[in-house]
Amino acid sequence: MNIDSSVLSAFAPTGKLRASINLGNPILANRDATTGEPFGVSVDLARALAERLSVELELVVFDAAGKSVEAVSDERADFGFFAIDPLRGEKIEFTAPYVLIEGFYLVRDDSPVRSNHDVDQPHNRVAVGKGSAYDLFLTRELKQAQIVRAPTSPAVVQTFLEQDLEVAAGVKQQLEADAKKSPGLRLLGERFMVIQQAMGLPKRRGADAATVLRDFVEQMKASGFVAESLRRHGIVGASVAPKA
Repeated sequence: MNIDSSVLSAFAPTGKLRASINLGNPILANRDATTGEPFGVSVDLARALAERLSVELELVVFDAAGKSVEAVSDERADFGFFAIDPLRGEKIEFTAPYVLIEGFYLVRDDSPVRSNHDVDQPHNRVAVGKGSAYDLFLTRELKQAQIVRAPTSPAVVQTFLEQDLEVAAGVKQQLEADAKKSPGLRLLGERFMVIQQAMGLPKRRGADAATVLRDFVEQMKASGFVAESLRRHGIVGASVAPKA
């Protein structure tokens, strides 16, 4: 792929392409228990982008979405993988989404909360991962319920249980996995949001670099690369986003 030298410099000003990887969302990335190496669809896309740009890749790994966003916003990383959100968009230029992920609520079996409509009540406290897409969305949308922020998304259910909260919010697959470990919990029957998971880079990197990244994402969707990566990593409940 022929990329102008100025665009390459915009992508990798340090000489390496630094990818911000968030391990807080198991649909996107995980760490191999044996080798400690991160893997997942976001890692696959990062490697494919580095190969396309013919630049050495460096993975900058974080345990929470908020930290991963900050790294790109502060230009300690050159690009990353985030849920599209207007607050994040102040400093980050997003592509169209490559994956769609469902957000659900989790409660105890005996909870009076039966539907999403029941959540936004003054007596309810909702656990979310600090800085996650759910945190940003629910901070805007919930008018009466109190938000309690766990340090990371994987810690949401633990916080929910330890603090005896009324509701937990997060990635459907993460909540389902945690519910299996703690009997007496149930997911509500409908999603409260669909997360548009995209790639993004600092806005200061310029329009040309942003265009290259947007085109890359569209090509990865159209070619079947994203679908194959999700299949290979055993990811269910997430779908490839439609063409932009």
